[in-house]
This record gives sequence, C-alpha cells and structure tokens, in this order.
Amino acid sequence: MVIGMGYVGIPIAALFADVAGFQVVGIQRRSQRSGWKIAWLNAGRNPVGGDEPGLSELIARVVKNGTFRVTDDYAACHDADVILIDVQTPTDAAGTPHYESLIAVSNQVGRYLKPGTLVVIESTVAPGTTTRIVKPLLEDASGFVAGRDFYLAFSYERVMVGRLIKNIVHLPRIVGGVDEESARRGVELYSHIVQEKIYPTDSLTAETAKVVENAYRDVNIAFANEVALICESLGVDAFAVRELVNTLPNDPLHPASNPVRNMHFPGAGVGGHCLPKDSWLLKYGVDTFGTFTVDPQVILSSRALNRWMPLHIVELLDEGLRDAGRNLASSKVAILGVAFLENSDDTRNTPSQDLYAHLQERGAQPVLHDPYVRDFELPFTADITEAVDGADAVALVTLHRAYRELSLESLKRLMRTPVLVDGRNAFDKATCEAAGFIYKGVGKPR
Repeated sequence: MVIGMGYVGIPIAALFADVAGFQVVGIQRRSQRSGWKIAWLNAGRNPVGGDEPGLSELIARVVKNGTFRVTDDYAACHDADVILIDVQTPTDAAGTPHYESLIAVSNQVGRYLKPGTLVVIESTVAPGTTTRIVKPLLEDASGFVAGRDFYLAFSYERVMVGRLIKNIVHLPRIVGGVDEESARRGVELYSHIVQEKIYPTDSLTAETAKVVENAYRDVNIAFANEVALICESLGVDAFAVRELVNTLPNDPLHPASNPVRNMHFPGAGVGGHCLPKDSWLLKYGVDTFGTFTVDPQVILSSRALNRWMPLHIVELLDEGLRDAGRNLASSKVAILGVAFLENSDDTRNTPSQDLYAHLQERGAQPVLHDPYVRDFELPFTADITEAVDGADAVALVTLHRAYRELSLESLKRLMRTPVLVDGRNAFDKATCEAAGFIYKGVGKPR
C-alpha cells in the first residue's frame, strides 16, 4: 500500500509492483486538484509531466500486468502487509510544519492496521516526528503497540524530478526504525528495488539526516548566490570564478587536508518541495524536541538569502528597463518558467511565484509562461508568443530546454523593449548585446 500518488509515491509504488512483483494499491485523495490521477493511473497513464525517463512505460506495464491499481478507499489498508506514507508536509511562512495530511493519514491507517504490518514514513518530517507524532496516532487508532504488534520506520527518499526511477533504484537508502526489528524489516523491504547499499539506523537519526542533507545543499546554493552578488559588484563573471574554484582537485591520499571544491550554481531562486522547507523542519525539530536551545544562524540565513533571490531579479529588471528609458511600473514582463526545475511540471515553491508577486507590487504586468505545467494557482500560458508579444522585458527563471533553443532575433521582434534578464546563465552576454538586447544576469558584471 502506498498512500499519496505524487512524485515519490507513484514511482515507488510502480517499482514495487514491477521489480518486486508485489500487489500494490495506491491511495489518492479525490481532491479537486489531484483526484484526476486515480483514473489516469488506473488507465495506465502517467500523470507526471516533463521528461521522466521510463516512468510512463513502467506505469503502463504494471497496470497491464494487474499488479498496480489506485483507489481513494482506506479500507484497502486492512489487507496490506506494508504501508508507505508519501504525503506532503509543507511549512508555512513562519517555518512551522503543517502535518494535517500526515495526521489524517496516520489516523486512517491506524483504523485498518492489522498485526505484523510494516508502516514506513517516506514524507520528509522534522526530527522526532515518527516517534512523537505518528507512532502515538497509529497506536491509539489501532490499539496495537509499535515494535510488538506492528513495525514502524522512517525511510527518506532522494528523488529528483527527471530522475525519479534512477534515484530510487541507484542511490543508497537509509532506513530508520523505531526499534531494531522495524529497521531490519525496512531494509529487507527496500532490498527488493534498491540496488545500492541500504543503511539501517534509528528513526530520529534518519529524520535528522534527511533534513540536514537538504539544508546542506541550500547553504551551498546560498554561498553561490552570495558570491554571484559579490561578482556583480566587482564586475567579474561568477560562473568563470566558479569554474576556476572547482579546478582544485581532491588528493585521495589526504582528502581531509585538501577536500575537493564543488561551488554550486547561483540563480534566480530555489524551489521544490524539500529545500525551501527542510531547514525549517530541522529548526522545528530541535525547538520542539531538543534538550537545549540552538540557533542555526548559518542555515537560516542561507534560507533567507535564497528566498530573496527573486527580488534580485526584480532589481535587475528595474535596472535594465531604466537603461532602456522605461519604468518597471506598467511594463509587461514575461517570466519564462513556472516549474521550479528544468524540463519538469513541478511547481512546488517555485521562485516564479514570488517574482510574479513582487512585480505586481511594483506595478508591473507580469505574464507567466511554461511549456510543461498543466495546473497552477496563478494565470499562465503555454504559448510563448502570447507571453512575449509586446513585452518590455523577459526574465528567464527556469532553464527549460525550449528556452535554450529560443531565437534571439525572433524574441526581439516580438518584444516592445529588448531587455533580457538571465536568471540561469542560459545566454551569452556578448551575443545578446550584439543582437540588440540590454542584458542583465545573475552573477554577471553590472
């Protein structure tokens, strides 16, 4: 049983139905936004947009073979030997996690839980959540005791849109049990589909590792963004600096004294389900369940800088339009990219949403464009001509393949004012200026 048919639940369910040959039932809520997935998946269709290698074929195969189906009825949990929970655990503006879905699902699972079942939380949660929140809910609803009557573990995913199947199968897996037997059973379960090493541990350590893993990446991106701002001020190209920094090789004989450099890419902002919230989940866990107060200044300052980057795009737009003799207020700005990740339809916490709001606040007329996205809470278009026609500026936020292939000449003919703000280092500054554009870019000399 896999609860939650999203970017994690769908591929993990299909892999267990295919590689392991299990009979897998997916549960999806019939919400207005996502209920349509039930019919699609039961018809063998892939609801995940963008480039997702192998997923469409995998879903079609397991549905045809009769090893995978989807329902909204939690009563199906009564027959499950294993239940995976893959629901969203968002945070609000203050960084507080919203566990409504996790709590509701835990109560439902507890109602139908049978003895001996293994329950695995795959949703990212604050450290301490499995034992302090989920475990009591399951025990109260079922009347069973975790570790004796049923088994409970936390095992986090490392998926990335565009590499869903590859990452599940070919990356190491961490399984944290509430006791040793729960961890052992979790390792045995994932060994059916994971081809890399599986590391057993306790649930608290696994939960902490997950959010630290993503906070680490967020901090590294913030470092790159701060360097980009420094380079803009100094008049040097941050991407050339990055390339030189990353030439430092690692000495395998002395890795601690000369560790390899891996400066990340700066850009228009950080999106996705994990990075914008996992630093807050880490803080929430230590604030709620820690034994003394810790102020994670580096982690939260990095999060603030990455959240601010769409405002920097507004600064660059304002500067470019002033260079062209126009004001940002009343200017039409085409925002290229609604999805947060290139060649995908994933809009979760996309920086384009903040950019859109900031531009509206400044009196501009933003228009969103994306070739992959099906549904979004703000108006957008899939027609690039509609988005760019008469625009005073274009802001590239997401590096979709289609944007790499744009003709600068065609773009300029459509626009009223040829201002191009490059948030992903997609275009060459000299080439753009030779084509008649006023070019501004994150990390580029100003």
